[in-house]
Amino acid sequence: MHDLLPPWPLLWAFILASTVLAVTPGPGVFYIVARSLLQGRRHGMASVAGVALGNFGNAVGAALGLAALFAVSSVAFTVVKYLGAAYLIHMGIQALRAPADGAGAEGPQPQGIGRIFRDGFLVALLNPKTAIFFAAFLPQFMTPQAPSHAAQSVALGALFVLIAAISDTAYALAAGSVAPVLKRVGGLRRAGRWLTGAAFIGLGVLTALSSARGSTKQP
Repeated sequence: MHDLLPPWPLLWAFILASTVLAVTPGPGVFYIVARSLLQGRRHGMASVAGVALGNFGNAVGAALGLAALFAVSSVAFTVVKYLGAAYLIHMGIQALRAPADGAGAEGPQPQGIGRIFRDGFLVALLNPKTAIFFAAFLPQFMTPQAPSHAAQSVALGALFVLIAAISDTAYALAAGSVAPVLKRVGGLRRAGRWLTGAAFIGLGVLTALSSARGSTKQP
């Protein structure tokens, strides 16, 4: 593993840059915060795990050349982009359609841990800009002496995903601490439902309108 990582000065630069990028909110962070607000820290952590796995899938895809395909094929990029946008909008509509009261004070119908993990995975994976981000960002910290550039790309991608997961965990814990208030207060509970739905639909629209340009920003 040591042979796959760059020398310490370059590695520290990578860790610092990754930390700055990881704390910048993106679609994954919005999903994690929304799930944590609605269902608490436990479910927020499930969304963190799903988003991390989806991001790692994109890191592996970038190492295998998927990002290069997206960069040269507008059709491939567009298909994946609209799949992700449609899924986000679908999640937003489902949140808006959830019962306002449910069974009395339970609020919006809760989702299971497995469903939240799956949704987080798809939110991250169905964002083609993430793979392009990895393809643009990781080579800046790769070394010619690495035994395998593909393996080094995966190793650096995994390290970035770990850093992002730590940042996402902080978001989930902070938002989860507000969840009990949302459950107790009906007005805030309804506001949370509308905020969640609007956030997902907004993210879906932004994803649909996005292009590969500016893909070096945090996914």
